[in-house]
Amino acid sequence: MKTMQALLSLALTMGIGSSLQAQQSSGTPRFAAGMQFGYRDGASVDVTITAMDFASGFELPLRFGLAYASVEPGVALDARRIFINNATNGIPEEAGKTIGARLDVLVPVSILSLPRAYAFGGVRHARFSGNFKFIGGNEDFDIRSNQWGLGGGVESYFGISRRVDMVFTAGLDHFFSSTLSGHDTSYSPDGEDVNPREDYTYSDADAAVGQPKLEPAILLGLSYRF
Repeated sequence: MKTMQALLSLALTMGIGSSLQAQQSSGTPRFAAGMQFGYRDGASVDVTITAMDFASGFELPLRFGLAYASVEPGVALDARRIFINNATNGIPEEAGKTIGARLDVLVPVSILSLPRAYAFGGVRHARFSGNFKFIGGNEDFDIRSNQWGLGGGVESYFGISRRVDMVFTAGLDHFFSSTLSGHDTSYSPDGEDVNPREDYTYSDADAAVGQPKLEPAILLGLSYRF
């Protein structure tokens, strides 16, 4: 109990200190919202919120983004064999999607004499889902994973009006291996599999399913500065 009280006291002290520090900041917080379309391992749409001058002594913009991408889910027959059974009847249909979140720090850079350019980098999280149906084969199942990753890239801004910019972004994200789960089976990178089929391993499942690994991104959109 004393330990808990001490931690709460420390948290309150840090919170009050951070609040006072923010109030003492001479800068006025500024924000921008953006939307981009393009390719992120598949057709993608991104929405972002960027904060600038929001903390005393921290001059770099900080951006939070959400992304939705339609991606290749994997190889249907292999996924069925590794997660369900060895049956081959039915006509396969498949669809995949990734919902991602990202947090980036932006650093101004000079590239090819562009008027405003930034390098960015930060942490990533992705939720992958691949759906496999076998029409006439009585199979319809999803394979899912949750992954953490790191990524970065460069982007440039071109003014359209006083508040609106056109934004071009190019980047690359890397996601770490994570458990793949489907039906009543899961395969983990550490070998802690649940109800594996035959002698299949995580490597087999990973090769059959299109969860994110290296994810290139090319995007174009607009940003509005409030």
